Amino acid sequence: MKTFKGGFHVPDRKDLTAGVSIEDMPVVTDYFVSVSQHIGKPAQPVVKAGDEVVEGQLIAEANGLISANIHSPVCGEVVEIVKRKNAQGALVDCIHIKSNGKQDKFTLPPLAAFSAVKTDGDVSYESVTSEQIVERIREAGIVGMGGAGFPTAVKLQPKDPVDSLIINAAECEPYLNCDNRLLIERTAEFLAGVRLLAKAIGVTNVYIGIEANKQEAYNKLLEQSGVIADSKEALQNRKEGDIVVVLLKAKYPQGAEKTLIKACLNREVPVGGLPAAVGCIVDNVGTAYAVWDAVVNGVTLHKRLMTVSGDGIANPKNLEVAIGTPLSAVVELCGGLRENTVKLISGGPMMGFSLMDLDVSVSKTDSGFLALTDKEASSLLPTPCINCGRCAAVCPMKLMPMYIDFYTTVGDTENAVKYGALNCFECGTCAYVCPAKRPIVQSVRLTKIKAKEKK
Repeated sequence: MKTFKGGFHVPDRKDLTAGVSIEDMPVVTDYFVSVSQHIGKPAQPVVKAGDEVVEGQLIAEANGLISANIHSPVCGEVVEIVKRKNAQGALVDCIHIKSNGKQDKFTLPPLAAFSAVKTDGDVSYESVTSEQIVERIREAGIVGMGGAGFPTAVKLQPKDPVDSLIINAAECEPYLNCDNRLLIERTAEFLAGVRLLAKAIGVTNVYIGIEANKQEAYNKLLEQSGVIADSKEALQNRKEGDIVVVLLKAKYPQGAEKTLIKACLNREVPVGGLPAAVGCIVDNVGTAYAVWDAVVNGVTLHKRLMTVSGDGIANPKNLEVAIGTPLSAVVELCGGLRENTVKLISGGPMMGFSLMDLDVSVSKTDSGFLALTDKEASSLLPTPCINCGRCAAVCPMKLMPMYIDFYTTVGDTENAVKYGALNCFECGTCAYVCPAKRPIVQSVRLTKIKAKEKK
């Protein structure tokens, strides 16, 4: 099994939902669709109060190059555009839509034919060009669905030449299983999306990096035509266009772009650089599936898969949820919160955001929601750093997190930046292993804000 230097194995608690099939979230009464659910400028609303909308219809248009279209999650009436807090606690514009019970759907014209039969040529590549694929991705509002939310159409057109596509199927965050279940239940459709992504960027070297704790998904992938294992024997017989599945050690943060590239291809992204700097583009499992749905079925991105888990959830589930669905409705479907719940998290426990309440709505980048009990979440207060060096030992970016935390605490932004705060991708390994429970990730985020203000 391949891996990277640094990181650590954390109890993954994936058993709570690993065997739970994907379930559709029923329609609710009210949806609050944020126009700021991607990196870059917020989308510009193209609807107003009183407008009737149908599921999949454009309701907010990309505002500039680094932005993404937003589509209605349901049939209904636009009530208003209102300020609501997001998972990070910021107030953002949200389009409030009240459902009307209708089932009309808007779709874009399909671009490619598809067959789920396990034979070569699942997708009719002859009928679609790379330019058409990229434009369809832009129209459908597809963004990175692993957490960052970078507009996919922009990512597929890098300035640097690329030779490889890596699909991030590691899903290294504890508790989360939405990518895992998608690979198991919608394998052929996912792989069709992967091939469409490869055609869009013009590469034949395609890799899927998956952790060893997803054996069922790994086996399911290898059952498909044109998919081979990352073994010496299989690679010797590799045909052009074969997708290589790379089995990775179950270790956090295996799924971070830079560590994934290192593990799969032994290439190191330079400090401050993007994957394209070493000839790679990395996309998420959910993103590949959304590309298939948009190109083949004309479906815009207005739903996503998410895991609802933790011992604080009465009935943990893997759900397909419409964007803008209030978390309170999601939790209610899962049986509600247990009395000993002490922490609510949007996303995974390592890189997710702690919530004060359930008064937020699902966005395109929400891979999970967790309700943790007093046995799962630490309530210890931070104490002074003891200079043990554990944070540096596990840091996948080879930084000195204890110095970043120290200089941030004393207000010395310049030295915090000097010790690599801007190169940190906030995986949380340092904070997890810290015996003093120092809020190191928060220190990094604060330094980034201060550095941006100074620039």
